[in-house]
Amino acid sequence: CKTFENASKCSVNGTPMECFMVLSTQAQKISIATLCGLFGTLCIFENSVVLYLIFSSPGTRRKPSYIFISSLALADLLASIIFVSSFVNFHVLNGTDSSKELFLLKLGGVNTSFTASLSSLLLTALDRYVSISRPSEYKLLVTRKRAWAALGVLWAMCVTTASLPILGWNCCTLNSTCSELFPFVDDNYLSSWVCLVMALLGCIVYAYAHVLWRAHQHVAYMGKHQAQVGKQNSRMRMDVMLAKTLVMVLTVLVLCWSPVLILMIYSIFAKLTNHLRKVFAFCSTLCLLNSMVNPIIYALRSKELFSSLRAVFFRFKRRLRGTDDSAEGDSGHKSSVAET
Repeated sequence: CKTFENASKCSVNGTPMECFMVLSTQAQKISIATLCGLFGTLCIFENSVVLYLIFSSPGTRRKPSYIFISSLALADLLASIIFVSSFVNFHVLNGTDSSKELFLLKLGGVNTSFTASLSSLLLTALDRYVSISRPSEYKLLVTRKRAWAALGVLWAMCVTTASLPILGWNCCTLNSTCSELFPFVDDNYLSSWVCLVMALLGCIVYAYAHVLWRAHQHVAYMGKHQAQVGKQNSRMRMDVMLAKTLVMVLTVLVLCWSPVLILMIYSIFAKLTNHLRKVFAFCSTLCLLNSMVNPIIYALRSKELFSSLRAVFFRFKRRLRGTDDSAEGDSGHKSSVAET
């Protein structure tokens, strides 16, 4: 495991999987397990709540904006489940899969979910772009059928891209240079995937830059026309509010993904030390943190989801109170019978 000189001559039985298990101390393993357990549990709970709130309300599940947000929540939910189970099993429990195909299948699941998360953010950004740049034509351009069709194409492309290694684009089949970060992964495939992610981030940044510019114009317009109150102004306020929400999501996304992408790019052009590969393992948990933070931003910034969450909370609270009241009534009845 000192060098990767034989990485170009990869074989299923000859690949030392232990070389990629970079956590050497028990403290590092406990730290990774704690982070994955905490972030993963919260991520699963929060994204499940977001999906429930969207699809339990007829008003939200019919809007294309929330259809895209539900796709993002689903992608983050799957990412948390697949990533935590495979990451902890490999780095903490030092578990190795019985075949190269099984490992690439798990890696493809992680790749699919994280790529779908980024792509869903792109669709959400484009949705806000159309809503603010062409508000009068928004309902004609962005319909439910087109939203679901876009999501179908999105997930199909993500699954196809993530399946390329298991279909043959790996360093074992091609006898090419393997990545220093992932077993069996071809360096050219990793660089292609990084380029795809960078392209997605670039498109998202461009769309949000336009959204922010138009939102700033709307704020200035509303400041000069305070006397005009109507549907147009309320729609502007909604666009500005949602734009700010999605910019917060984008900021968190860039901060969480930048360390991982930088190390991936660096690994393509230079050899990584054991210390940098340990840093990469810990930075990978930031991607999970991003999936955990997104639902919190929605709950705090989206009035519709926040109102639905409050309604669910109060219904649950009333049910508990009703149970307590009935229990108290039963106990009071029993005591009166006993006294009699």
